[in-house]
Amino acid sequence: MQITDKIHAIKINFQLVFSPENIAERSVYAYIVFGEKIHLIDCGVAGAEKQIFSYLEANNRTKTDVANLIISHAHPDHIGAATAIKKQTDCKVVYHDGDRDWIEDTDKQFRERPIPGFHTLVGGSVSPDSLVKDGDRLQLEDGLVIDVIHTPGHSEGSISLFLEQDGALVTADALPLPGDLPLYDDIGKSVASIKKLQRLEKVDVVFSSWEEPIQGSTRIQDRMQESLQLLRTVHETVCANIEEQQDDMQLCERVVKALSLPPFAVNPVMAKAFVSSRKYMNTELF
Repeated sequence: MQITDKIHAIKINFQLVFSPENIAERSVYAYIVFGEKIHLIDCGVAGAEKQIFSYLEANNRTKTDVANLIISHAHPDHIGAATAIKKQTDCKVVYHDGDRDWIEDTDKQFRERPIPGFHTLVGGSVSPDSLVKDGDRLQLEDGLVIDVIHTPGHSEGSISLFLEQDGALVTADALPLPGDLPLYDDIGKSVASIKKLQRLEKVDVVFSSWEEPIQGSTRIQDRMQESLQLLRTVHETVCANIEEQQDDMQLCERVVKALSLPPFAVNPVMAKAFVSSRKYMNTELF
């Protein structure tokens, strides 16, 4: 669907298969920036390239128009189709150095972050044509500039992207969604990144990976505050459930129960998120 003059959102559905009886239906948004050329922001899971290319054809463009693929971070639902898109378009692949190891070597990512069905979600590794850092300005073409904002927390190399000419901010997974799993690697960095995004001016629409675009400055600020409140609740719950001689999975199980999260949330990825609160127990995060 078209959101601004240049930016279109495409919703990609997929599944996390924990067992034949335990399947989580998930979705993620990728974004297409239309200009003289086509510029992709994230690309969904393996196979999503077909959906993206079909969308381009429906809008009188083709995959040969794709010039750039900007990856917000390394997780499977953001890089899954990257290898196929790179092979079929020879576009430039751009991402932050903080997630380079996991994008260039997806087997390493799986070893260190074992998501169920990982290798069905990720089509392979992809090397960068360009690495970006906080404060970089990507001149994609005349009149089309994207500012890079490093927003770690969800992952070390997570970036948000600001198209000031459209008043458009792509936050990817930087804003945890109330009612969904609070996925992040480091709660302190996540909080700091949201506060950083709150200070941006001239933001008219936010493009998150987990929900439809959020429009209007008041709603945007409210949404960011909702994410901070969610993280506050999680942090306080973790701190209230920490005990001596307790391993990470035991803590995770207690927190999942206290937050009324689904049983499949008791896993190493969620445990890592919750455990990150330990180092901030005596820190004023909020």
